[in-house]
Amino acid sequence: MRQPSVRARRVAAASVSLVVAAGVAACGPEDSDAKGSGGDSAPHKGGTLTILNSQPQEDFDPARLYTSGGGNVPSLVFRTLTTRNRENGEAGAKVVPDLATDTGRPNKDATVWTYTLKKGLKYEDGTPITSADIKYGIERSFAPELSGGAPYLRDWLAGAADYQGPYKDKKGLAAIETPDERTIVFHLNKPEGEFPYLATQTQFAPVPKSKDTGTRYESHPVSSGPYKVVKNENDGEHLVLERNPNWSAQTDAERKAYPDTIDVRSGLDSSVINQRLSASQGADAAAVTTDTNLGPAELAKVSGDRKLAARVGTGHFGYTNYLAFNPKVKPFDDPKVRQAIAYAVDRSSVVNAAGGSALAEPATTFLPNQKSFGYTPYDPFPAGQAGNPAKAKELLAQAGHKNGLTLTLTHSNSKDFETSPEIATAVQDALKKAGITVKLQGLEENDYKDKIHSVKSEPGLFLAHWGADWPSGGPFLAPIFDGRQIVKDGANFNTGLLNDKSVNDEIDAINKLTDLDAAARRWGALDKKIGDKALVVPLFHPVYKRLYGSDVKNIVISDWTGVLDVSQVAVK
Repeated sequence: MRQPSVRARRVAAASVSLVVAAGVAACGPEDSDAKGSGGDSAPHKGGTLTILNSQPQEDFDPARLYTSGGGNVPSLVFRTLTTRNRENGEAGAKVVPDLATDTGRPNKDATVWTYTLKKGLKYEDGTPITSADIKYGIERSFAPELSGGAPYLRDWLAGAADYQGPYKDKKGLAAIETPDERTIVFHLNKPEGEFPYLATQTQFAPVPKSKDTGTRYESHPVSSGPYKVVKNENDGEHLVLERNPNWSAQTDAERKAYPDTIDVRSGLDSSVINQRLSASQGADAAAVTTDTNLGPAELAKVSGDRKLAARVGTGHFGYTNYLAFNPKVKPFDDPKVRQAIAYAVDRSSVVNAAGGSALAEPATTFLPNQKSFGYTPYDPFPAGQAGNPAKAKELLAQAGHKNGLTLTLTHSNSKDFETSPEIATAVQDALKKAGITVKLQGLEENDYKDKIHSVKSEPGLFLAHWGADWPSGGPFLAPIFDGRQIVKDGANFNTGLLNDKSVNDEIDAINKLTDLDAAARRWGALDKKIGDKALVVPLFHPVYKRLYGSDVKNIVISDWTGVLDVSQVAVK
């Protein structure tokens, strides 16, 4: 459920990368937040873990994947310079070393980052992993035929904007230096204190140049992680992973790699996945899903069964659903009209439309309510959970609309409980109490995305959502509110078309900080400053509920991904 992010925008989920396959967020499994939950005995090695998914693991090439923290299934095969901390809840939102000895050493202004590789790193064939392999892996991600990954490297690396990859330009990127086999240095065109987060993306996975087969590499990428690919059918629809004999736990403190085999089966209907996990018959007893949530009706059934309820993992990914305004379209050019709508919204009805309080939490901040993002509680237009239609009418009268307004709300027809008809209807009903007549414009998903992400066609009022590329305020606020990221002839995500120098300058100032806790506090303050402008109305943060099989043990769900981490799971 992750949403695309900077410029070339990433798939919503993020879609994202949440892209849904990337995951969701976390507080830990039901009734437990302790690592190792999900069974009554210690986890052990062996067995087969089955993963039942609706979306295939397409483009299984580290250059083409758009993942957060290295992804879930991908991180079993691809190690990166840094990775997410594999712990429950808040602790899991931290970035930690992976192939590197630390999370990176910046120069004084964070424009140069240096990494040293751990000793003894090997590929699945036993050959050593070198810094040159990581440099090459990054360079090939620039090749047009291997597009799809996060766009940050093209934006951040010095002189990389027009690079076309090693197949066309064999000189490589001068911005990446490898003075020896264990050292790699990155030169950036501007300060980036969050570079350690970026280094978790799969583009930082090593690729041996001699084994690169271009667009065919995805069928058998060379593993640097605990598992290697032994089968990839129908572009990731059926993926089988087996142990990499040359992976060493001594160099990898994060991945537990308990099962002998990982069997990923995709293209399944979400209701079928939940039925199979609920029944837990045969191989399904040792099964999980990394992309399928329980819906409202399914959750109601599960909640009535104590044993089933004990097999539900709960997660909170960094993700916000909101109402977006285009202030270039009347009457939304008037701040009082936008404020009136903010007061009129009934978040309790919106939450109910999203599946109830078990699946959605009301939001008054754009940033998700997690510490790593810099969450700072605020509500610039406090109207309680049910809205304040009287205050809304007062503001409308001040704006010259004492007899009310008639507006159009654009939404998607997808049944996603986010930008779908249910949410739009809840907003429509609430605004009616304030004298605002709302006409609904439902569009098919592709038409909806094309319309809302084009500066030329963006409607005045529409439903939107955003997910984080990593758990920080940077990739959350900058794509939506940095005026320099307004894209006039492509996919634009700065929905409010905000180009405020003070906001842009603060984004630059925070990006210079390498103290991520200090940066988080600044992101929270910036969120409040932007919130006062009423360019969006935060509606809710989703909560993710996912079943797992009865023989699955060691459940870990972090605030980075919000979903069960398959690198930690053991099976009976």
